[in-house]
Amino acid sequence: MRPTLRTRAVAVCNEKIAKKGETVGLSFYAFFANKNDDPDLLMEAAEWWIKTHKLDHFEKAVKIRDMIGSGV
Repeated sequence: MRPTLRTRAVAVCNEKIAKKGETVGLSFYAFFANKNDDPDLLMEAAEWWIKTHKLDHFEKAVKIRDMIGSGV
């Protein structure tokens, strides 16, 4: 996952956790605006989430933030 996507994903996770608590879940779509303005980046996130780590559609934001922070 490219560094800009990692930074964005961690920021989104932190924002969601701050607003809704540590049990909040999200999908990789949360890292993007409602319009598909960067399909390559969206596919990169999808591949990391689905193919590489075989995550469920919704996962805990804390789990995702920790995975990304550890360099996974």
